[in-house]
Parts: sequence; C-alpha cells; structure tokens
Amino acid sequence: MVTEDAEKAELLNAFFASIFTAQASPQELQNLEESEKDWTKEAFPLVQEDQVKEQLSELDTHKSMGPKGMLPQKLRELADVIAELLSIIFERSCRTGKVPEHWRKANVIPVFTKGKKEHQGNYRPVSLTSIPGKMMEQLVLGIISMHIEEKKAVRSSQYGFTKGKPCLTNPIAFHDWLDR
Repeated sequence: MVTEDAEKAELLNAFFASIFTAQASPQELQNLEESEKDWTKEAFPLVQEDQVKEQLSELDTHKSMGPKGMLPQKLRELADVIAELLSIIFERSCRTGKVPEHWRKANVIPVFTKGKKEHQGNYRPVSLTSIPGKMMEQLVLGIISMHIEEKKAVRSSQYGFTKGKPCLTNPIAFHDWLDR
C-alpha cells in the first residue's frame, strides 16, 4: 500500500510508461518513407493567419491553461495581435518538421476511471499540453485529412477515423450489402 503522494506519482508514472511506447515498428517506418515520396515538404499548404485567428476565437475559455500557464481567455482576447506570429511559427514547424520544445511538454495527471482506487490500472493518463501545441495538432490534422481526402488514400469501405463514417455505421452498411 502506497500512501505518500510522491510514491503514488512514481507508481503511476512507471505504470503509464510501461504501457506506452514511442518506438515505431519497421513496417511503420517503411510506410512513412513511402508516403514521403508522394507528399514532399513543399506540398504542405501554407498556414494562413485567418486559420489561426479562427482557432484562437474558438478556444474554450474553460479548458486548462497547460504547463506554461497560458490562459485560453487571454489568447482569445489577443487573437488579432498574435495570430500572425503563431501562423509563422506553425508554418515553419510544418516545413521543418520541428516543434518548439515547450509545446511538447505536458503535465500528465491520472484520472480515475472505475474499479478499486488502489489499482493503478484503473487510472488513465491525461496530458495537459500547451494551447499553441494543441492548435498546431488541429492544423496538422486538417492538413492530413485534406491530403487523405484529395488523394483518395482511404478506401470507401473504411469506417472509423474517417469523417462522416463512424464505426457504428459499418454493421448497418454490411447488413444493407447482405440484403442486396
């Protein structure tokens, strides 16, 4: 039984670290190399100031400020002032593949899910990351989604992780196909 907060944190950290890995498999690396032939860095669309301004204006002011203490409310209020600078940083990040180091840092907190509170497997890690880092993730997601859609990289039979085609609709489509 662990009672000290520091011991609890160490125990949860060790557990979370044991179930997550950052290493890519040889197959994933090969797939990445293949996709790079199709999509060079020059093919990335430019990050527009308007996109960044829109993201800033849609920030949820009730969300966490992240590890650097940036309040979403303040970023939202300063959208006209900082949108251009953030768009430049986002653009350079897309072109160089490098993200500011402090955007990659996170405060990880354990959130209880269910079961016995004493069992470390009953917690899930939640990362509180920087707001600009989250905005960058959303921009990259948009760029990748647009690329996948334009290149028809995902078959029409694919469900889940595809816009407008949740996993729950797959059995319905299958049932309809059987009825033909």
